Amino acid sequence: MGGSSSNYSNTNRNIEDLIFDSQKESMQKAVKSEINGFIESILKNVNKRDINTINTHLNTIKKALEKDIEGSIDLYFGGSVKKYTYVNGLSDIDMLVKLNDTSLQNKTPKEVLKYFESRLRERLPNTNITVGTLAVTVKFSSGNEIQILPSIKQGSGYKIATADGSKWSNLVKPDKFTEKLTSVNKSNGNRVIPIIKILKIINENQNPNNQLKGYHIESLAIKAFKTYNGRNDYYSMLSHFCNSIKDDVLCKIVDKTGQSIHVDEYLGENNSIERKRISNCYNRINNILNSTDINQIKNLIELR
Repeated sequence: MGGSSSNYSNTNRNIEDLIFDSQKESMQKAVKSEINGFIESILKNVNKRDINTINTHLNTIKKALEKDIEGSIDLYFGGSVKKYTYVNGLSDIDMLVKLNDTSLQNKTPKEVLKYFESRLRERLPNTNITVGTLAVTVKFSSGNEIQILPSIKQGSGYKIATADGSKWSNLVKPDKFTEKLTSVNKSNGNRVIPIIKILKIINENQNPNNQLKGYHIESLAIKAFKTYNGRNDYYSMLSHFCNSIKDDVLCKIVDKTGQSIHVDEYLGENNSIERKRISNCYNRINNILNSTDINQIKNLIELR
């Protein structure tokens, strides 16, 4: 009788476990479905760009910079716009200003930036203009922020200012990185680029001490998805990406464009305190994504 009672108890327990597992699976499917729909709605908003306004701004900038030089300059999209990872409301618009065949090409980067600043302040006296080591940033009242980087085209790449702005860099080949990102995106059903955009929103929502740089995020995405064979929905891919960042951020990534030695030099050496702090942050983010708390997940990925 004792054995029979034990078997009956075990059978009941097994049935209860099966019911619990089934309910949990159903809940997870419902969460995944709702979050996938939510991500799609966010992507519709972040993909919007006021092209006409941006083109007007670029035309104004071009005319200002050409005013007192011999020759004419050309503007080229760079950064997130060229790689299609631009997020409306978060990303700067990076413009490479090609100096070839102008009277500026023999000047130092600092001299070129000083010229850019002078011409832009003259043309746009009431606009917020700031000068950094590599670029001049113009923040228009429309909300668009445009970074202008002087460059010298050479062969298959560009020379831009070095990190301290004192001279021109070695040859930089940004297209090499863009081609790799494009390849990884294509091999994953063109969903890596959208996932990068969602991750940039998550990144923006974190404490500034836990934020990653855009180029670093894109490099981490290539690493996370170059051999990915999981589910191809946004929710699953985002969860995989955050889980990968938790581990991959601990080690330096080589910069293949030639702009610097590593894409993440700002975080220091392998397993640095900064890297461990961000790793812990993404462990927490991953736990939220894998929970069934829909409101908490939406708060994590919502553009504020």
